[in-house]
Amino acid sequence: MTKVSIPYGSQVIQLEIPDDNFLMNAIPKEIPGIPNPSIELEKSLEKPIKTRPLRELAKGKRKVVIVVDDATRPLPSHLLLPTILNELQNAGVRQDGITILFATGLHRPVTEEEAKRLLGEDIAERYRWLSHNADAEDLVYYGETKRGTPIYINRLYAEADLRILVGDVTLHYYAGFGGGGKSILPGISGRETIIRNHSMLFQPNARPGICEGNPVCEDISEAAKKVGADFVINVVLNTRKEIVRIFAGELEDVFKKGIELVRRMYIVDVPQKADITIVSPGGHPFDINLYQSHKGLFFAEQATRDNGSIILLAACPEGAGNKLFEDSMRATKNLAPDAAMKMLMDELCRSFSVGIHKAYYLIRATSRYSIFIKTEMDSREISEIYRMTPISDPQATLDELLRRNPEAKVLVLPYGNETLPIVK
Repeated sequence: MTKVSIPYGSQVIQLEIPDDNFLMNAIPKEIPGIPNPSIELEKSLEKPIKTRPLRELAKGKRKVVIVVDDATRPLPSHLLLPTILNELQNAGVRQDGITILFATGLHRPVTEEEAKRLLGEDIAERYRWLSHNADAEDLVYYGETKRGTPIYINRLYAEADLRILVGDVTLHYYAGFGGGGKSILPGISGRETIIRNHSMLFQPNARPGICEGNPVCEDISEAAKKVGADFVINVVLNTRKEIVRIFAGELEDVFKKGIELVRRMYIVDVPQKADITIVSPGGHPFDINLYQSHKGLFFAEQATRDNGSIILLAACPEGAGNKLFEDSMRATKNLAPDAAMKMLMDELCRSFSVGIHKAYYLIRATSRYSIFIKTEMDSREISEIYRMTPISDPQATLDELLRRNPEAKVLVLPYGNETLPIVK
């Protein structure tokens, strides 16, 4: 028997797979975390990529905005901010001139408890912080991208005289990669900007692991360049959420460096498509809700044969996580898959809305695969609305699937939101 450990919320689930059925455990290349991130960050701030040191850039600045990720991302802002704030202080920037802005995009605002955890309690209490509002009435217009995306940006960021982006570079299922300019779009953009950009996700090259030729990624990069950032800090994390590298400096070059490392770590070759794939988004915060957890399901589809089975382990303590996603699933629950997908696609063609696309993807997945899910969400809703089979015992489900198909090959994807399996 092959034993595997799979994240689930803040827990780990142990499963056993017969050796003859075990295809592989598609885990990223593990790189040890940096022993002292503060020291490495200090070096990066002093010798950044293609720009002046942060301390020099900060001299004489009165309004500084630092953009950081929200609670749906694993960025360890609390490890990075003390060093960044110390550099600003040494450059003469006043504490009351600094604002920490959560790049929430279209997500809900960050709560006070989350802010204490994300920023560190001391920083959350001493510094001004707030969540971006994509529907604010005072967004600043920066023109359009060549693809017609109107660029509306958070006013605090637009009017700051020093603008710092802090994020992590990861795979993204249609934008190619997260990190870099995603702190701006969707992070601190207006709803119209985000919707227009995301509406390109159905185009052929809007795929994970690709930026060149990817319309979503290139649109983000163009918008971010128009808006601008004075200094960018991007990190790459291992599966234990430890920082393995820090890149700091000019936006595009920092992002490229991060992408190179993420490709080496998180794109995994798989010998063949699996009959059964066991996938976790990667535990908290990746499985905070079903909307976020779907990314792991999407990556699992890439390595699962048609009409195969997928066992999804996603806690989803916050439920669906997006109202339009939930409403779309409810509105189509009595329709056959083809009719449901046509209804949603017609709606998306009339007026693209973030959330409806996720319902389309999920219904498409459930029409192609038998999907079983262990989750904290209501079992009846899972089966009636979200078209998946709720389970309480993943081992028993796996054993039953293998009983039905003794020759089945089983792929394990423990960090599904971050790992792209490529079938050779």
